[in-house]
Amino acid sequence: MITSLSLNKQLAQPKTSWQLCLLAALGGVASALLVTLFTLVIKGLQYLYSHNVAHYINSEFLSRLLIPIIGVLVILLLAKVTGYKYLRTGIPFVLHRLKVAYGVIPFRNTFNQFWGSSIAIASGFSVGREGPAVHLGAACSSYIGNKLNLPFNTVRTLCACGIAAGISASFNTPIAAVIFVMEVILREYKVHIFIPIMIAAIVGSTITETIYGPAHQFEFFDKIQLDLLHYPVLILFGVILGVLSFTFNKNLTALIQFSSKFSLSKRLLLAAAVTGLIGAYLPPAIDTDLHISILTDSSFDSAYFLVALLLAKILMTIIALGLGIPGGVVGPILVIGAISGVAAAGVISGSYASPDLAVDMALMGMAGFMAATLNAPLAALLAVVELSNQIEVIAPAMVVISTACVFSGQFFRNRSVFVMQLEVQKLLYRQPPIEKSLQRIGVLGIMQSNCSVMENSDEQHLISEYNASDGQQVIITKTADAKPKFIWHQARVSEDNVVSSFDQHVLIPISSRATLSEAYSALKDIRKGGVYVYHDSPDKFIGIVSFAQIRKYLLEGTTSL
Repeated sequence: MITSLSLNKQLAQPKTSWQLCLLAALGGVASALLVTLFTLVIKGLQYLYSHNVAHYINSEFLSRLLIPIIGVLVILLLAKVTGYKYLRTGIPFVLHRLKVAYGVIPFRNTFNQFWGSSIAIASGFSVGREGPAVHLGAACSSYIGNKLNLPFNTVRTLCACGIAAGISASFNTPIAAVIFVMEVILREYKVHIFIPIMIAAIVGSTITETIYGPAHQFEFFDKIQLDLLHYPVLILFGVILGVLSFTFNKNLTALIQFSSKFSLSKRLLLAAAVTGLIGAYLPPAIDTDLHISILTDSSFDSAYFLVALLLAKILMTIIALGLGIPGGVVGPILVIGAISGVAAAGVISGSYASPDLAVDMALMGMAGFMAATLNAPLAALLAVVELSNQIEVIAPAMVVISTACVFSGQFFRNRSVFVMQLEVQKLLYRQPPIEKSLQRIGVLGIMQSNCSVMENSDEQHLISEYNASDGQQVIITKTADAKPKFIWHQARVSEDNVVSSFDQHVLIPISSRATLSEAYSALKDIRKGGVYVYHDSPDKFIGIVSFAQIRKYLLEGTTSL
């Protein structure tokens, strides 16, 4: 299916339009439904061996030991069928695809993400749903844009919209989803991108509420009881979380780098063995969801149980993600932060913490550890606000978040775990400022279409044609070769406005879907001439973009000459 050229011209502009908003809503619906189906598949797989979904404490010892191994064998079978190289998935892979392909993701990677992650989560591995939600949402919306042959700048925006819809559908947190996309995925704030992303997030949240109702899975959070007297303790807690986040990121990326020399089957089976052993002897550690009621149960010995659970959860997460189990990191990060908070509450109270204080500190731990690990303070803040459904959490959460981020960044040079993963995997993700700026607008957005295309003509005929249009026509000649070339005849105008001759530039072909980034890359070495834009095939000339236009856009933000 191919969209009209006039619609593509509208979408190529870096501005908000009702057409883009409609596409964002459609992409959001498709992405949210796919993520919802993903969640239902996880629950269905869990029901195969447990009637108490996502809660393994009451499972038999042998089941907890063997389920991760069985899950890995199925994941390896899927990888063998699709190709092992297509097992690369998750948020780092999406960031890489945004750099190299405007977010368009191969189908087989998406297939492995859907089934591999659903099997991994259902098997009790310490991985989250948000990584798959990001991947599935990005793949779904960018697929729609790609199939419609939309400009690549629009495909990139739709990819971001799908991510927002996927996260919003997964956690029912539309505001946090929008900020996560802007802060972690795109790393920029632009109004013409922000509004479609916001629409997609609203759509995702609406679909989740329609299917599951308005409640979060974190309904146990009550009104926060922290006050100013707790702030010194929260600052110290933020420092601890900063150290913990650096340790987590460093060890995770080190394991990814070290384990790359081993085969995939060995890595995944080792991850299954470690997960099975820990889950067999410490069942709460293998739980895939956050259950504060477990952490605040006074039947557990606070110090030993919480320390053991925290270390086990960190180890299981590092092992699973570091050895290549498909899944996300944010879910385990929230659990690790919550466990840290409950442990800190016990230290504050001098004994086992009261349930209210434990829940409050769990929320602070989630905020601080997520912010420092992902280097996304605003996304973490809004996530805990939406998850707790209370605005009173903002001030104490900001204390913990700012302390954790500053301490881990200033003293340990900690960065986003996604960036560190991309670097050790040697995947491109950085976008130079010029490239990022030029990718926001398609070539159709500034293309000169007032062109007079002629077969080979002598210079006098070209001068007459130019003068007849009062200099308003761009003079193009087309050669009669088997592979015809288009030549731009740029007029040389004397001081008395008389055209004496032309400078000839052989135009470089470029697709109508391309952005100014591709046009600039084609011309940056010669720094003159231009590219010609074609639709469907290189012999269908529709206009030109000159290097002078690109330069003026970079220097002045305008495309008119």
